[in-house]
Amino acid sequence: MAVHSINPFLISLFFTFFVLSSHTLFSICTALESEVEDETPFTYVEGTGKGPREWGKINPDWQVCGRGKLQSPIDLLDQRVQVISNLGKLKRDYQPAKATVKNRGHDVTVTWKEDAGKININGTYFKLLQCHWHSPSEHTFNGTRYNLELHVIHQSSNRTTAVIGITYKYGRPDPFLAKLLSHISSIGKEEKDLGIVNPGDIKFGSRKYYRYIGSLTVPPCTEGVIWTIVKKVRTVSREQVHALRNVVHDGFEANARPTQQLEGRPILLYNPVVNRGS
Repeated sequence: MAVHSINPFLISLFFTFFVLSSHTLFSICTALESEVEDETPFTYVEGTGKGPREWGKINPDWQVCGRGKLQSPIDLLDQRVQVISNLGKLKRDYQPAKATVKNRGHDVTVTWKEDAGKININGTYFKLLQCHWHSPSEHTFNGTRYNLELHVIHQSSNRTTAVIGITYKYGRPDPFLAKLLSHISSIGKEEKDLGIVNPGDIKFGSRKYYRYIGSLTVPPCTEGVIWTIVKKVRTVSREQVHALRNVVHDGFEANARPTQQLEGRPILLYNPVVNRGS
């Protein structure tokens, strides 16, 4: 893994690119609403005419899925990563709030209906909107794909999207999913009230994270998304993963988009102790 010293100007330039890219973004709410149709027009199975390689041809609004140069997910390959210590720790300020759970057909989504807090990235605040799961994981680490990935979706006042990704391997149950499992197992097509859900129950487990600029991983594959992937791989039980797979529509039990070409994008790894020889 290459270790680089990146000055603050380069980091500022990196985030300026995020801001300049944001003018091309759809509203994340609009993008997510387009995914919740009862009969979803895309699938993850190649050879059906609706698989990931064909997403860009299904709908004119989805052309970026096939032509985009900032697509997600990607493989976080050690040789591509620039390790730095001055990117800054991920600042979360979450709070319990009313939430609902819904089977969107291609995934299970928890949406906060009240102010559930925010994250701070490079001085910009991003409001927490929702989270959902992909199985197996979409992002890979040196080609390794894990059993589950959680995406926590946030949006800034100028509608730039920031997603925190957390990957999981089989082991002990995930505490956040444990509190939701009975609701997930019994959801139908309608949105279900969860009462108060504390997003602080989502455990990160590591200060180290990867950051890069990418896209939504489902149609319309909107680009300009700020991705933060927690380096630590957490654990989830087989029962929890099976519950998420069992409730989605047929053909979406495995709902991970294949990794996309990097196209020369920088991948930063925040390591707060890199300058101490760690």
